[in-house]
Amino acid sequence: MSRIDLAELRRRLADELAHRPLDVLVVGGGIVGAGIARDAAIRGLRTGLVEQHDLAFGTSSRSSRLLHGGIRYLAQGRIGLVLEASREKRVLHRIAPHLAEPLAFVFPTYRGTRWPLWKLRVGVKLYDLLCGGRNLGASSSIGPNAALRHVPGLEAAGLTGAVRYYDGLTSDARLVFDTLRSAAAHGAIVANYTRLEAATPKRGSWECRLADVLAGRTFEVEARSVANATGPWMETLPQASIRLRLTKGVHLVIDRARLPVPDAVVMTDDRRILFAIPWGERVILGTTDTDYDGPLDEPRTEPADVQYILGVVGRAFPAANLGPGDVRATWAGLRPLVADRRGGPSDISRAHQIRMPQPGWLDVAGGKLTTYRLIAQQAVDRLVAHLGCPPAPCRTAITPLSPCGRGAGGEGVEVPKELLSRASGILPPEPSPELVQHFCTNEWAVHLDDVMLRRTGWHYYRDDARHVAQQVAAWMAAIFGWDPAETESEQARYQQLVM
Repeated sequence: MSRIDLAELRRRLADELAHRPLDVLVVGGGIVGAGIARDAAIRGLRTGLVEQHDLAFGTSSRSSRLLHGGIRYLAQGRIGLVLEASREKRVLHRIAPHLAEPLAFVFPTYRGTRWPLWKLRVGVKLYDLLCGGRNLGASSSIGPNAALRHVPGLEAAGLTGAVRYYDGLTSDARLVFDTLRSAAAHGAIVANYTRLEAATPKRGSWECRLADVLAGRTFEVEARSVANATGPWMETLPQASIRLRLTKGVHLVIDRARLPVPDAVVMTDDRRILFAIPWGERVILGTTDTDYDGPLDEPRTEPADVQYILGVVGRAFPAANLGPGDVRATWAGLRPLVADRRGGPSDISRAHQIRMPQPGWLDVAGGKLTTYRLIAQQAVDRLVAHLGCPPAPCRTAITPLSPCGRGAGGEGVEVPKELLSRASGILPPEPSPELVQHFCTNEWAVHLDDVMLRRTGWHYYRDDARHVAQQVAAWMAAIFGWDPAETESEQARYQQLVM
């Protein structure tokens, strides 16, 4: 395995960022920040991106992993939001087919609920139309008997039928990494574990003090503009102008043998919609939507969250008799919604906002995973106008997320085939030393949890995740030259994070 001198790599990254003024410094390595960095770099702007944790550390690796227009937003009258997301899911299917797998959803309806069958029939046809008549699959209506045959174990009492419509399944974190590799291929400088400590406007630019968390040193960078795409951490930066209302979303992972759904199934609890999403040999259940004011770095799955989700699933599939012992893994993420104190968490608009409160400082907040590319396009349009650059058209909707490009150290990259097919782009690939070498060399992985949780999702998917973690730690030790104490420390860090 090829050795990596991490200290030298970090020094080179810092030197590259500080070598000459950046046009854009993107703060935040989630999907929105990645999208902004890619768009800016493709348009020829000298671009840097920094993230205080690992890339895709927050919301962008803890979502429902869906590319969707949001059929429930139709009932809320948010047609514009559904239209944007419906168009964007088609764009992503075109530029990243390995990360946009068409997925059928079955939405059963029952007597006496707020989702009558006639309304759902109209809704899914409108849904198809909002995709320009080119959804990922055609919607249809199903009678009650056919619905029970199609979805074994579904609650039969009061069932009036169902509709079947299409959205897309993705790997949220993998979408971040592919987007960032594309950004790097067009010249963007990407540095995780690098924190923005201060930003001061000076002579038409921003003087930014950055801290390399791994190397334990600070350095100065000049940027003509700064894009704050820090998600839930938005308000921790003093320049931020957008106030957030954070809500927590929890997901559970169970064996598909315990709930053998052929398609994703929509489950309702009064105003909330939850999903049972087939994911290879597993099923993802979720999500919750509750106000949150706890620690930002590691929101936790509480017993009440598990009980709530299993309760909804139990009413939809009473014969499954699922309990806490069936839960193989969980994740919890925070939605950085633009503040609106009216109504419950599920009533808050998922629309995004872009503001420039000071010349050259751009705040970008809200939105959905599905619309990240459009959000980035609008943000870079604002930056280009501010910088007075020659107009350059956005090309991210027609430029594929290429399987090759530059890696973390600037080298040419040939991506392993295990990450490029539709099945393995969305499902975790088989562990191998070659893959781990790729993650460390080309995708900025430096900790064991970087690989287990975000580059692959092995922790959530594998029955033998503990054994895999030990093997990955050994491979990474060979790559980075960890001694036994460092290797043990990495394993302890990983276990602490997944407790």
